[in-house]
Amino acid sequence: MSKKIFVTDTILRDAHQSLLATRMRTEDMLPICDKLDKVGYWSLEVWGGATFDACVRFLKEDPWERLRQLRAALPNTRLQMLLRGQNLLGYRHYSDDVVKAFVAKAAVNGIDVFRIFDAMNDVRNLRVAIEAVKAAGKHAQGTIAYTTSPVHTIEAFVAQAKQMEAMGCDSVAIKDMAGLLTPFATGELVKALKAEQSLPVFIHSHDTAGLAAMCQLKAVENGADHIDTAISSFAWGTSHPGTESMVAALKGSEFDTGLDLELLQEIGLYFYAVRKKYHQFESEFTAVDTRVQVNQVPGGMISNLANQLKEQGALNRMNEVLAEIPRVRHDLGYPPLVTPTSQIVGTQAFFNVLAGERYKTITNEVKLYLQGGYGKAPGEVDEKLRRQAIGSEEVIDVRPADLLKPEMTKLRGEIGALAKSEEDVLTYAMFPDIGRKFLEEREAGTLVPEVLLPIPEAGGVSKPGGEGVPTEFVIDVHGETYRVDITGVGVKAEGKRHFYLSIDGMPEEVVFEPLNEFVGGGSSKRKQASAPGHVSTTMPGNIVDVLVKEGDVVKAGQAVLITEAMKMETEVQAAIAGKVVAIHVAKGDRVNPGEILIEIEG
Repeated sequence: MSKKIFVTDTILRDAHQSLLATRMRTEDMLPICDKLDKVGYWSLEVWGGATFDACVRFLKEDPWERLRQLRAALPNTRLQMLLRGQNLLGYRHYSDDVVKAFVAKAAVNGIDVFRIFDAMNDVRNLRVAIEAVKAAGKHAQGTIAYTTSPVHTIEAFVAQAKQMEAMGCDSVAIKDMAGLLTPFATGELVKALKAEQSLPVFIHSHDTAGLAAMCQLKAVENGADHIDTAISSFAWGTSHPGTESMVAALKGSEFDTGLDLELLQEIGLYFYAVRKKYHQFESEFTAVDTRVQVNQVPGGMISNLANQLKEQGALNRMNEVLAEIPRVRHDLGYPPLVTPTSQIVGTQAFFNVLAGERYKTITNEVKLYLQGGYGKAPGEVDEKLRRQAIGSEEVIDVRPADLLKPEMTKLRGEIGALAKSEEDVLTYAMFPDIGRKFLEEREAGTLVPEVLLPIPEAGGVSKPGGEGVPTEFVIDVHGETYRVDITGVGVKAEGKRHFYLSIDGMPEEVVFEPLNEFVGGGSSKRKQASAPGHVSTTMPGNIVDVLVKEGDVVKAGQAVLITEAMKMETEVQAAIAGKVVAIHVAKGDRVNPGEILIEIEG
């Protein structure tokens, strides 16, 4: 008896998120949509995950407009998104009214299938999103965030699937974000899911360890109904098995997908050319890496950690961080490593290694995690660490969102007239700082997307701009990306030379002096910390809040600043007791390691 296997292609979302830092622009998606729409996919994954963030932060595109354009260009294909349950597309839990509003607007603008997961596999954090999807008349897909640990068993995953079925889900997905599945483990899990619950089973596995295609075949043989693939030019490594390869593998068998291989190959050639356009965002950590079977670190997380270590001049300590990640994960009760828990665990491991002392600094997100702010940990957490992090504060044992008041009215008031629609309010809700900046720049007509570097010629060197044309390039400083246009160069005099440039569209004049000393409009003039009362940070980042003012008397160990790095917030504490005599930073400032941020006299 034959059983057709249905295919979801990730080319417009997870494929380029995994390989090109989510940088593909809508302009490179629309021209191929007519052919994509004719393939006969069960769905195309086009939205959610990091695409919303990347649109607003880097591409300066309205993510809602992208969705509307794709909906119009793909009239015959289901559009699918990835939704982080109560976290939606951000990094915190949102109130129920925000979750309901977001799902409703995503459905109206074109999403048909919502793949809903929780980083802790705490089904309490899925309930409201599932209810909202069903209220909108759309497909709710309950998702298992797959991982391995002493507490993650087939029985536990089956119990979760049955709970999601009882909540009203239309299907269940196994989301193997790190590429941890092995073929025979996949077969056993799928077989158990098909035996114990009645929903169709989807298999989503990244090929980080080089096993995903074999896992999908074993899944299909054991009853899986759907597989996730990526067009071959954006497949394998930290992405997914190639669509053409899986279609060819199943062709003529009882599991034939029925998809047109020649049409798929035409689409693959199109995206082969597109990928070259984004060469600057390729990471060296997107190929097969079997270490994931030990350290469980997703490819995107590895590349992010590598970038942070490089900035610190500590790239040679990558293996130490990779070894520390499983230890931190054990201390936190074995959370799956998927957004946001991957950032929570990875950043804490990073701090532990660079500080030379475990948990000398504990990020605010780890504190919130240990308090129960993200939900129930899958396993037992280290109680000594919990008390070190939260002191005598009570542990949250209810669904975290039950403690949140409705937010939509407050959010509308905060963003005010900059929001031209409810979608704009939700953009601000997801990412308050970059969302506001995006809406302000849109209002002023100053949205400037990242510049794509020319594709290098055979010699590997890009051609410079011609006469009268600015030389354009993109630089990355401490994880922040800037577009720089050099518009003119002054005559060298007295050992100095003036360069005229714009940074993200803002004109600057920079004077270069011998020994690379320079003065520019945006440079930091802070001195380096040299006394116990000099408050500094060990990591580059942004100032989220200044907790003291000049004249305040503080205690040793008191938090005086909150900084953000790697999307995680950390309190910076006073090393001595005394009086605050000078503050050299304000909210939003960029800071570097070792700079004097606050001065305290004992």
